[in-house]
Amino acid sequence: MREAAFVKKNKEKWQLFEDALYNKTLVSPDTLASLYVELTDDLSYVKTFYPHGNTFVYLNSIAAVAHQKIYKTKKESKNRLFTFFKTEFPLLFYKHQKQLLIAFSVFAFFSLVGVFSSANDVDFVRLILGDSYVNMTLENIEKGDPMAVYKKSNAVDMFIGITINNIKVAMYAFVLGILFSLGTLYIMMQNGIMLGSFLYFFYDKNLLWESSRTIWIHGTIEISVIIIAGCAGLVLGNGLLFPKTYSRLESFKKSMNDGLKIMVSTIPFFIIAGFLEGFVTRYTEMPNWLAIFIILTSLIIIIFYYIIYPINIYKNQHKNE
Repeated sequence: MREAAFVKKNKEKWQLFEDALYNKTLVSPDTLASLYVELTDDLSYVKTFYPHGNTFVYLNSIAAVAHQKIYKTKKESKNRLFTFFKTEFPLLFYKHQKQLLIAFSVFAFFSLVGVFSSANDVDFVRLILGDSYVNMTLENIEKGDPMAVYKKSNAVDMFIGITINNIKVAMYAFVLGILFSLGTLYIMMQNGIMLGSFLYFFYDKNLLWESSRTIWIHGTIEISVIIIAGCAGLVLGNGLLFPKTYSRLESFKKSMNDGLKIMVSTIPFFIIAGFLEGFVTRYTEMPNWLAIFIILTSLIIIIFYYIIYPINIYKNQHKNE
């Protein structure tokens, strides 16, 4: 696309953002955040294809002013964090629903593979979960407390250890996306097979309900955000595989930035999952209604924030334009 045609296509949008930036026009915070995201995308495009033109100078100056206004005070920095979770991230994540679906599908498929393999090979569970875990759990089952593993450690130590470990797994899922998404798909496969084997192991012992009502108290959020981290890894990998109109380097930088924002969004959820596993899951005798309430509430929050809310905010954003 010629520079003049690119300017003609986008100049009204840039002018609207500039007017809002200097308080000449009133727009909603959601609209302003959306315009800022689009402006930075356009700046990256111009930097790649028209680096010496007046368009680059113009967009770069507007972006610089916007950046200064966002970060000039600590108070605004706090508002920036709120805006990130409320508007900026959901608008960004709307564009990556396809990668989320792929990550979920791969994870779900290999969970079924784990179930099928465990059902047809008596040694498969031990291969995946390890002899020590299987033997310990069998002993707990004989003692009449199959979920005793969640009661052995100190609650605080368990909370910290589990949270750090989960974030580590998620980071692997994200960073390995640099291997053209293959590394991320491997992590989804590995964790899917592990979950399927785990569920079948307890099903085979007639403990599927008891184990599920316990592990999904924390596992609903934990598994969900690992899949979301897989989505971030696919975003990173796709930036290398499909640069579109950008240079491969610029596409990689953009996809890395998007992927990091997705990872930042998961941190509060990993903390919640670690808290539930450390402080709540250990109460295996809690009433069924309470366990179900926690599980369903966790699932609704994840589905709302990562699927429904991004769609709604995107539709509202474009309705207001």
